[in-house]
Amino acid sequence: MKIQERTGAGAGRSAAPAQPSVGDRLPTPPRERKPALAALAVLLILVGALGATMLVLQAGDRVEVVKVTKEIQAGESVTNSNVTSVMVAADDSINYVKWSELDAIKSYKAKSTLYPGTLAVGEMFAKSNSLPAGKASVGLALKEGQYPADIKSGDVVAAYHVSTTDSSSSNSSDSSSSGSSSSSSGNALVENARVNSVAEDSDATVSTGNLSLTLIVDEADAAALASAAAAGQVAIVHVPGN
Repeated sequence: MKIQERTGAGAGRSAAPAQPSVGDRLPTPPRERKPALAALAVLLILVGALGATMLVLQAGDRVEVVKVTKEIQAGESVTNSNVTSVMVAADDSINYVKWSELDAIKSYKAKSTLYPGTLAVGEMFAKSNSLPAGKASVGLALKEGQYPADIKSGDVVAAYHVSTTDSSSSNSSDSSSSGSSSSSSGNALVENARVNSVAEDSDATVSTGNLSLTLIVDEADAAALASAAAAGQVAIVHVPGN
């Protein structure tokens, strides 16, 4: 009887499955491992470290070289006023002109125009004066009054034909007429020339005021300029572009 009562009592209960307790959680699937991404991350870290090391090494291996600060025309030389020193990373593949070699390079001539900001390298210079194609070098011997007092190497100038008729020859009408013609024909022999060098002619005690110039001009203008210079009939003036 007791067995039947127990069975009957249990028959009225629900057959719903037991719910898990609040503290229990469903198991999560294992994470998928990605060895390729891990290897890439390690590689990037190594590359970054190597790059930083190379930068540090390069920063410590620097040399002092010559840098152009003012335009240097073809055929001109380096001077203290047109260059400065800068520090750059050493590179055996580049033939830098080192600052310690400045005095030696002054005796060389630029093969072509060097612009401000250019780092000087040995291949830019030659021992002999190498002129660009179509250019000529003309020497002038000028007296005081035939050139600007502040003229210097690198200046842009124009050369004019002038008369040199003296007072004794002006007594005759023919020479007076000739002198008038020469004065009125004071046209420009060269409108745009570059002063390559300047040398003052003076003795040990008294300055004569004479000046020797070398101009770089177009080859087509060289003959007329040289002829007028031989006769002492050339005057030099500054033009815009200095």
